[in-house]
Amino acid sequence: MSRAHPRPKTTFVTSAASPKDFPPPSLPELAVVGRSNVGKSSLINALVGQDGLARTSRTPGRTQLINWFHVEAKPPFHLVDLPGYGYAKVPAGMRDSWKPLIESYLSKRTTLAGVLLLIDVRRGAEVEELDFVPWLAERQVPIVVALTKSDKLAKNKRMLEVTRARQALSLTRDPYAVSVQDGETIEPVWRALIKLVQPA
Repeated sequence: MSRAHPRPKTTFVTSAASPKDFPPPSLPELAVVGRSNVGKSSLINALVGQDGLARTSRTPGRTQLINWFHVEAKPPFHLVDLPGYGYAKVPAGMRDSWKPLIESYLSKRTTLAGVLLLIDVRRGAEVEELDFVPWLAERQVPIVVALTKSDKLAKNKRMLEVTRARQALSLTRDPYAVSVQDGETIEPVWRALIKLVQPA
């Protein structure tokens, strides 16, 4: 595994199950969004260089909370892990409670500086992502798109999926192809996120 560059210290802040539990807005926030089985927790851990920070689960859809992490970068910011979506085996009532929670955060959070959208490279962009990207664009929320588990595909197939995702989502640049097994693929995503929290 290629090693990533040193990262600033990152610590867990709090969790919220409803908007009333959100911490007061303070630092810029970068939200991480993706399907329940996209490898979100593993990628968060890889981004900040701390294996046990975001809990990984063998049961997709288990995480029901929004989790805040404080990143001691320059400038400091919060990394916000949103509940995964789109897992069919999660009870309908639970899914229904997640949607307003996620929408409330994304549409009303005044300190939201950008969104990292994760898509499994083997599945590509589906209806949720095709709806979500324009929804963010309408609200002028910057977005970084990363295709996870890129090590699962051969290089030519991987590049084809990168092109397909860019076209399907009408992106202005190629999405990042990332693998937690290769730290060198994590670096460009980290740099793109840091740019979003830099003062204008």
